[in-house]
Amino acid sequence: MSRRNKTRWSPKQLQVFRWWRDPATRDRYEAVLCDGAVRSGKTCCAALSFALWALYCQPGRKVALCGKTVRSLRRNLADDLFRVLAAGGCTVKEDRRTGSVRVSWAGRQVTFCLFGGRDEASAALIQGVTLAGVLFDEVALMPRSFVEQALARCSVPGARYWFTCNPEHPGHWFYREWIARREERRLLYLHFTMADNPGLTPETRERYERMYTGRFYRRFVLGEWCAPEGQIYDMFSEEKQVRTPPPPPYDRYVISVDYGTVNPMSMALWGERSGAWWRLKESWYDSRFAGIRRTDEEHYAALEALAGDRRIEAVVIDPSAASFLACVREHGRFRAVAADNRVLVGIEAVSRWLNSGRLFLAPECRHAIEEFGLYRWEDGAERPLKEDDHAMDDLRYLVMYAEAARRRRSPAAEHILRSRR
Repeated sequence: MSRRNKTRWSPKQLQVFRWWRDPATRDRYEAVLCDGAVRSGKTCCAALSFALWALYCQPGRKVALCGKTVRSLRRNLADDLFRVLAAGGCTVKEDRRTGSVRVSWAGRQVTFCLFGGRDEASAALIQGVTLAGVLFDEVALMPRSFVEQALARCSVPGARYWFTCNPEHPGHWFYREWIARREERRLLYLHFTMADNPGLTPETRERYERMYTGRFYRRFVLGEWCAPEGQIYDMFSEEKQVRTPPPPPYDRYVISVDYGTVNPMSMALWGERSGAWWRLKESWYDSRFAGIRRTDEEHYAALEALAGDRRIEAVVIDPSAASFLACVREHGRFRAVAADNRVLVGIEAVSRWLNSGRLFLAPECRHAIEEFGLYRWEDGAERPLKEDDHAMDDLRYLVMYAEAARRRRSPAAEHILRSRR
């Protein structure tokens, strides 16, 4: 955020300032999103408008400013915001010990709490606080668990949510849950381009346009949500792979499990019909978001619920989950199989299945659908980035199991097996 000419704002920026003051839009919307190109002037107006809204509409309350880290939040937004407020006559007092800043003006006072949403563990940092509003700077860089935990803390009447971000890709959880559902979410969506920043000269805009090409140009200059570089399953398409499953019966059922205690536990029920596999349901538990770790017995109860009364051929489990493998075997209902965890071989197999039309997902399997858009290669390495990969791991276990099972069975044995189901 940078200092600006006091009297010069673009029409789009003025809309950010006015939406909460106009009764028609104030009552219609509960959140505002400013996304788009870099250097488009969205962050400065959103931050200042948020601060003014808090002072006018939520005096005496706590609100939150959230960034990827507290350090980046201070650098990109908070330090400039508080300098501007102080220059405008506000009294600004920071308490570094608590990570909060108290702003007072004309008898009104608001406490701004600063939080960083670096990873899944960050959700625990914001638990317990009661907020009247929250601003997320670069929300697309934050994990969903942190954002949803912060939103859950906004229990004060009249609370509002503010978001800013540069675009990521259409499979990103924030695009799917907020932008694609903006009417349902009562979200005022304001898309910025460099032309919306009156502080940029034509020469500066032209220089930025020359800096980027390809997807970076589409994202950073045009402000479009488009697929990222390095996406592992770039052949995945919701139009092709996400469909309503056919009704039962299926030739066989298998459950795949990526085990997690601190990390999310991802389980999926798969059904095969005529050589195609359908992800019918999924069970997902994130202990960091829930605040409580499950025991293996509690995970097993979720496995039973996912299976229902179906005859499950096998439960294919993360091979490192020795305790859960033992737990499933002790109960005696399911055949527990340690998954083949050869990562690159598995990724190649999943890619073949996607290309050949053998793999489909029910629309309600939202975690897997989201991760298809997020799962990507680590920069400069032939290995996946170890984040947003839990559903992708359980999917890979299923594919490797099914390929191995097909190699073991003769056509005659396959026919006999299906006739018994």
